[in-house]
Amino acid sequence: MSARNWSPDSWRSKPIKQVPDYPDPAALAAAEEKLAKYPPLVFAGEARNLTAALANVAEGRAFLLQGGDCAESFAEFSANNIRDTFRVLLQMAVVLTFGAALPVVKVGRLAGQFAKPRSAPTEKRGDVELPSYRGDIINSMEFTPEGRQPDPSRLLQAYSQAAATLNLLRAFASGGYADLHRVHGWNLGFVAKSPEAERWQDVASRITECLEFMKACGITPDQTPELRTVDFYTSHEALLLGYEQALTRIDSTSGEWVDTSAHMLWIGDRTRQPDGAHVEFLRGVLNPVGVKCGPTTDPDELLRVIDILNPQNKPGRLTLIARMGHDKVHKHLPALVRRVAQEGRKVVWSCDPMHGNTLTSTSGFKTRPFDRILSEVRQFFEVHLAEGTHAGGIHLELTGQDVTECMGGAQAIGDDDLSSRYHTHCDPRLNASQALELAFLIAEMLKLERSNRGGLRHAAQA
Repeated sequence: MSARNWSPDSWRSKPIKQVPDYPDPAALAAAEEKLAKYPPLVFAGEARNLTAALANVAEGRAFLLQGGDCAESFAEFSANNIRDTFRVLLQMAVVLTFGAALPVVKVGRLAGQFAKPRSAPTEKRGDVELPSYRGDIINSMEFTPEGRQPDPSRLLQAYSQAAATLNLLRAFASGGYADLHRVHGWNLGFVAKSPEAERWQDVASRITECLEFMKACGITPDQTPELRTVDFYTSHEALLLGYEQALTRIDSTSGEWVDTSAHMLWIGDRTRQPDGAHVEFLRGVLNPVGVKCGPTTDPDELLRVIDILNPQNKPGRLTLIARMGHDKVHKHLPALVRRVAQEGRKVVWSCDPMHGNTLTSTSGFKTRPFDRILSEVRQFFEVHLAEGTHAGGIHLELTGQDVTECMGGAQAIGDDDLSSRYHTHCDPRLNASQALELAFLIAEMLKLERSNRGGLRHAAQA
């Protein structure tokens, strides 16, 4: 059922934050008009399937793994980069599924994650002040008046790159690359030499043994497609609403509106105002929606946002993504979790341990210490265990590349190492080895959660 008093452009009458100032409104309108004629990138049925999968997460029967680039790049767009990010997400999902005995819903920050909110509208270097870099869909990292000017033609380039990315992802997901019989072949070269290689090979060998046993019992990939294909979905922050509106279409099977730019969209911590444009836009589309919740989130305001975005209280429709910072989790998260549970709202709770743990290193690089990331994840699980709710997911900025952007982990990346392979266009990302290390730790936490809940159930029945 469609939202009341809503249209794809009703957000334009609401207050809006984090929008670029395009110098040529006519050129912007022409680009958006052109986009509106382009084919959809995803389909309503796929978005519904993701909602159904997330409903299982909300009920504690599955786990959400969401990860990918902080901001996709035009310059670094390549099949190898897409493959490597997809591969590390597959590895993480296998570790989580095998270790925690839970289905994993796989969602990439891919095929549309181009726009970035910024803390300031301008950047100053010396005596020169220019508009901030807002992602390749808007302007360029190059610190020049021409590069930093918002350019509507970038909307069309972003669409083309998203379409090509999705095409490749669909091929990887269903064309044999995701076959569990390939688990040994998924190891990236540099990960194979990392401290996590032995643990991964152990998991891969045990899976191979299981598959051989199943084959002996007559269960083969030909009979069981789940062994050779995966459901893989895309997501991004719905920041640039003109782009989102242009790709919003009516689903012919239901008459509902669907944002065809991605399967899942989320609202950032800076743009979640109940009366704001971003909440207004996303309340009207059938896609599952995420909302970032930082330490300033007020429980009453959060409930207002929940009820606006999910008035029917449909499980799987809404994911709350906590991004507190390692030193603020126990102070701010319990009140939010408790209030949402008390009011009976059916949501997925996911943990973003990246955005609250950013600092500038001694050498001047923006980084995220791995121990702080891990600390926030541990505390996230502790809070949910204490409140009797389900720690439903993890939201990460990561890459399959051998980058040195986040300090620490088993690789012991130090401040002096950051400069060697620091490639991000915006925020620091976990590399594949660090992401895999985190997956093993999360699997252990999920096992503990399951064990504790099992003990509580037995106690209640006694």
